[in-house]
Amino acid sequence: MFQLLLLHCGDKNTISWEYSSKMFRTSVIVTSSCSCSVCLECFCDDIQPNWHRGKESYIMYHGTTMFNAMRIMTEGFSPSFDGMLGPGVYVTRSFEKASRYPLHSNGDMLAVLRLSVRVGRVKKIDYQSHPLQKTWHEHGYDTAWVPPNCGMVNSGLEENCVYDPSRITVLDVMPNLKFW
Repeated sequence: MFQLLLLHCGDKNTISWEYSSKMFRTSVIVTSSCSCSVCLECFCDDIQPNWHRGKESYIMYHGTTMFNAMRIMTEGFSPSFDGMLGPGVYVTRSFEKASRYPLHSNGDMLAVLRLSVRVGRVKKIDYQSHPLQKTWHEHGYDTAWVPPNCGMVNSGLEENCVYDPSRITVLDVMPNLKFW
């Protein structure tokens, strides 16, 4: 019923796997760090029994102004009404990408929020005009994920849209001293 497929074995003994389930009709990427050779046994030790039910968390980032970062800390995220992936909070696992936002800061002090995101059920959107590009949440998904280098994002970096802001916990606010 469930499949674990080796997708990539990169540097520093990082193993990326795709976890697929016909029952939930979803596919998410899980990354595991292992100090020994690449092996399924070590990877399986990292899987929590019910992680596919929305308990898997990732460290992600969100770029904004320092003023908005302080507001987010006190009031929480306000989802956008629309965007490339429809309504939700846009986050990324790429600090580099987050540090490029907001695009127009008008000289305001910038910040990058480090987040813990419970992704839940994830829908991969890997091409323009995907049938669920803006409606993934209506089909039972919690997060939409645009993989890197798929042609959806000019930077070639990955992007996520989380529908429910309560899935996001702010861990840190970092001043963004990098100007693009």
